[in-house]
Amino acid sequence: MPDASNFLTHEHLPLSPERWRELNMAVVEVARRRLVGRRFLDLFGPLGAGVQSVHNDVFTGTDRAGIGILGEEPTPPVRTTGRQMLTIPILYKDFSLYWRDLQTSEQFGTPLDMSAAAGASSFVADREDDMIFNGVKELGLPGLVNVSGRQVMPLGDWSKVGTALATVSTAIERFVENGYFGPYCLVMSPHLYAKLARFVENTGLSEIAHIRELCTDGVFRSNVLPMNLAVLLSTGPQNFDLAVAQDFRVAYLGAEKMNHPFRVFECAVLRIKRAQAICTLESK
Repeated sequence: MPDASNFLTHEHLPLSPERWRELNMAVVEVARRRLVGRRFLDLFGPLGAGVQSVHNDVFTGTDRAGIGILGEEPTPPVRTTGRQMLTIPILYKDFSLYWRDLQTSEQFGTPLDMSAAAGASSFVADREDDMIFNGVKELGLPGLVNVSGRQVMPLGDWSKVGTALATVSTAIERFVENGYFGPYCLVMSPHLYAKLARFVENTGLSEIAHIRELCTDGVFRSNVLPMNLAVLLSTGPQNFDLAVAQDFRVAYLGAEKMNHPFRVFECAVLRIKRAQAICTLESK
């Protein structure tokens, strides 16, 4: 049986197996450090590079579980109220390694400069986060901050110490009232994140420290979010996940004018199953 991973390489791959592994490891490490969505999203997969679509079920049923001696007490089931097929897009960015640099590294045993690969990986990571939070309008894919059915609350004036904590507390209260009991995660723009470093009077703790006590799945910043927007999430694969067909890898595209173009890519799509597990905090 042919190796299904052959599409990633080429019979004239200009790198030794060791250098090839180093290149892929460099790409993965940059992505791991840069990605924000994956810090709280569960992954579904990898499904295989050839998988081009995945189903997305929308669930209902947030009533409490039943309890009884014989298990005969009625309780509404968690069930699918809608199913759609999502096309899994390819996220990618190309870069080149130059033949003279490869020859120098091979001839003198010097390390190969991975800067171009790292840069391409960072662009793909940012594109993944942009898809997760903002969606892809041209592909009909919603994101966490614009999906229909999410909860929306006013952001308030976070320049005043205590406002952010009060806003997050109120949003969590609304989640609890609707049956979403956490754990919770908060993601915001760097602009808002910087405001949370101030200390709350008479507590000895910064505002972000107080919020972390409520959002035990993390408090993060992302540069793909608008300046005055934050999103609070009740995390877990029952609410949303990231379906991955092919995770971050490098593919060799074949020699071109003696130099060597490569591609950093992945195949993934966000699945939102219960939009009410999302609450955007928006300025008016």
